[in-house]
Amino acid sequence: MATLGKLLGATRHVVGAIRVSQVRATFQRGMSGYQFESLAVTRPREHVMQVEMNRPEKRNAMNQAFWREMVECFQAIAAEPDIRAVVVSGAGKIFTAGLDLGDTMSSLFVEGADIARKAIRLGPKIRQYQETFSVIEKCPKPVIAAVHSACVGGGVDLITACDIRLCTQDAWFQIKEVDIGLAADVGTLQRLPKVIGNDSLARELAFTSRRFEAEEAKQMGLVSRIYPDREALLEGALELASTIASKSPIAVQGTKVSMVYSRDHPVQEGLDHVALWNSTMLQSEDVVEAVQAGMQKRKPEFSKL
Repeated sequence: MATLGKLLGATRHVVGAIRVSQVRATFQRGMSGYQFESLAVTRPREHVMQVEMNRPEKRNAMNQAFWREMVECFQAIAAEPDIRAVVVSGAGKIFTAGLDLGDTMSSLFVEGADIARKAIRLGPKIRQYQETFSVIEKCPKPVIAAVHSACVGGGVDLITACDIRLCTQDAWFQIKEVDIGLAADVGTLQRLPKVIGNDSLARELAFTSRRFEAEEAKQMGLVSRIYPDREALLEGALELASTIASKSPIAVQGTKVSMVYSRDHPVQEGLDHVALWNSTMLQSEDVVEAVQAGMQKRKPEFSKL
């Protein structure tokens, strides 16, 4: 059984790698329309990719295809040199209703009578789901979450893994897991306290499943801007992404890597990390181009990675 389990795991890894290479090949041909089941991927601006959860009839609930395709999509984006910023949005009336209970929970069912053996087999599945959002954090390109209306359960896990969060006036958020007998296990409990800098409030929201609105989300630091409606939100998110994409990709991606690292390490370790990073990256041609463009009062031109 152990040998069979390893073989199945290796097979899934190979199949996943093939899918990622197919997605990346599509991106490189300038075709953002790779046919995902749960996502719609487009290039609305130069160097900017929009990844939209695309199950509006199911309120963008996160099914098994979603958990797999987000990893494939963001691994391909991370490796695509022409993409410099990403916007994540939701199609239809709401951002996301969170977990698709009927579809996803069935995949977590493990047969057998012994609890310890079932737990050993279930653990890797949970870690696979965790990677769905960790892959956003690992992606060196800045990711902007554009939230309209409801952002429930797994939606909070998703946006806390993003770099910047924007929302509409009618947006609302809810850490829903305790209401269905679960502890949130794919990122909210680990990232939200660091995002908002208020451990007490993060615990209150997680323990009570209390719904909170856009203004409170901005006040606590979960989102940085509020827009009147979805159209204005997407325009604002894409404009912000374009501004980021106009900067040196070496500088921007180095900044993200350093900030993610520094969040989880002491200040001195963060300083040592960025010193090591810049000992190489300060030799980039982008530094010279940025300085010359500033002196000549022109827009800098940076080559793709």
